[in-house]
Amino acid sequence: MPLQVKAVLWVDDEAELLEPHRIFLRDKGFEVETATNADDALELVRRRPFDLVLLDEQMPGTRGLEALREIREIAPTLQIVMVTKSEEDNTLTEALGKNIAGYLVKPVTPRQVHAMVSGLLEGPRIRQQVVARSFVDRFRAMQSESLRDLDWRGWIDRYLEMVQWDLDLTAANEMGLHESLRGLFPELRRDFAIYMSRAYPNWLANLEGDRPPLSIDIVSEFLMPVVQQDKACAFIVIDCLRLDQWKFLEPVISPLFEIETTHYFGVLPTATPYARNALFSGLFPNEIAARFPDWWGEREDETLNAHEKDLLEAHLVEMNRKVPVKYDKISSSYEADELERRLANAIAPEGISAFVFNFVDLLTHGRSESAILYEVARDEIALRQLTLQWFKRSALFSVLQEAARRKVKVLVTSDHGSIHCHTPATVFAKRDATQNLRYKFGEDLRAENPEYALLFKNEDSLKLPRRGLGANTLLATGDSFFVYPTKLREYQSRYRGSFLHGGVTPEECILPVSLLTPKR
Repeated sequence: MPLQVKAVLWVDDEAELLEPHRIFLRDKGFEVETATNADDALELVRRRPFDLVLLDEQMPGTRGLEALREIREIAPTLQIVMVTKSEEDNTLTEALGKNIAGYLVKPVTPRQVHAMVSGLLEGPRIRQQVVARSFVDRFRAMQSESLRDLDWRGWIDRYLEMVQWDLDLTAANEMGLHESLRGLFPELRRDFAIYMSRAYPNWLANLEGDRPPLSIDIVSEFLMPVVQQDKACAFIVIDCLRLDQWKFLEPVISPLFEIETTHYFGVLPTATPYARNALFSGLFPNEIAARFPDWWGEREDETLNAHEKDLLEAHLVEMNRKVPVKYDKISSSYEADELERRLANAIAPEGISAFVFNFVDLLTHGRSESAILYEVARDEIALRQLTLQWFKRSALFSVLQEAARRKVKVLVTSDHGSIHCHTPATVFAKRDATQNLRYKFGEDLRAENPEYALLFKNEDSLKLPRRGLGANTLLATGDSFFVYPTKLREYQSRYRGSFLHGGVTPEECILPVSLLTPKR
């Protein structure tokens, strides 16, 4: 099917001088119509659709900026490029303030005009073709590459590459190729689980050895160097934010900050009570339970995260750091509004200003309970879009804008990710087993299909609190969620298609930690 010819309207009172430009554009495959004044241009826009308008700013009668407003009323989405002899800053500022697509200052060459027009009209198609060709070339290699020999650095690189292709193919609307990419994820997750079954206990048994940064290292390795250098830092933890969601937010943040991102592995299970408490305390779960038994009993609810500020302060004392700590947890619209009202004082001039934002986690959990949320966030692509729409109007973005205004660096991270679950995995357990869908503790635990779970029989190997003799740990792999034989249909209908966490996949384990430095 031939491509539709793009139509350009050029509005300029010096039409005869522009004939070489129009000929050049026509030779490059564009249809070009002309008008010598704003009134004729408006009539043409009413009569037929155009893809782009080149609009002279300084014409007799109606000025270009005035004509721009009227064109917008007729065709709100029409791309407009201002062409003017004026290099005055106020003219440029006024034009850019009207959300024009581009700005050219006369004299211009035919090639300059063509570069602007083709970039705006053909750029998306060209970028789509480049992304498609690049992916097809790389896809063949990825299909044949073995993942069994990857170390932790290799796993970060591979997952990061997969996430980037996911974002690029989605942006290019190459959904057929995107499906091919998604076809690589099941094998990625299987091999990652095999790797983690060996590597994770080894890291914990030899913390001084070659291992990735873990949740316990975030404060000491990433936060404290910033505080020591700059005296103040905002520390933001976004609960349940995946790497792909963070990369989707970065373009909104990049005008305000220089962004340096590295990656770490969350502790297992990849669930809030374990991962986030380890992050703030610098301790593994069994160490938290031993040192602070009043803060961590044998419970499985949100009260396990009621002492995050206390854990952070205890961590600083352990490191012999006298640093003041402010702490805010945002779990409701009321708390978000309260934070907005006191935004000017939310970031302390010295020390650590810690923030925990729970919206993404609430969204992923609430999706299972709400038919509307389930429909809006049907898959990873939709979840990213929903996260972005929330972020743009969130108290979190307000905090970042305030930090940028005050030139305060920000460290942003997540405590764990989530996985879109489709596969029910039947488990057998005694009544003492916990009820979690991606991880379970209990005696005589086993999965009907071992491919869907990792079984750890020694709590010490995961540095988890002891739960009595014979207690095992079962962690879900791939996109599985645990169901009991007696409640198989109930669990399948309720949780299939949910975003869950607590298991062992790259989406849950490999997380971003980003230093945001305000731009000058």
